[in-house]
Amino acid sequence: MYSAGVLDHFHSPRNVGELLQPDCVGTAGEPGRGNYMVVQLKLTENRITGCGFLTFGCPSAIAAGSCLTEMIKNKPVTEALALTPELLESALGGLPLGKRHCAALAVQALRAALS
Repeated sequence: MYSAGVLDHFHSPRNVGELLQPDCVGTAGEPGRGNYMVVQLKLTENRITGCGFLTFGCPSAIAAGSCLTEMIKNKPVTEALALTPELLESALGGLPLGKRHCAALAVQALRAALS
C-alpha cells in the first residue's frame, strides 16, 4: 500500500517541528477539516537555510512534509518554487490512491510561505 519512501519518511520524519523565529510561514488546509500543514522557513540570501513542518494528517501527509523539507533544504528560493506535487510524489516513490492530495498540500504550504 505505501511505498518504501513513504514508510521511511513516516517512521522517521525529518525536520518536523517548529523553527525558532522563522522568516516565513505558510499553511495549507483547514484545521479540523482534513489534512492541515504548516511549513516554516529560514532564509539567507535568497536560499532556504532552515525548514520545519507540522502537519495534522495521515501517514502520507507526514511523509510529504518530511520529504518536501529534505528536497528544499539549502536550495535557492527559485528552485524550491519549481517543486511540483508530481515531483514530490515521485521522490516518495508514489502515493496510494486517494492520497495524492498530500503532496499538493505540502507544496501549497511551501508556496504560501514563499509568497
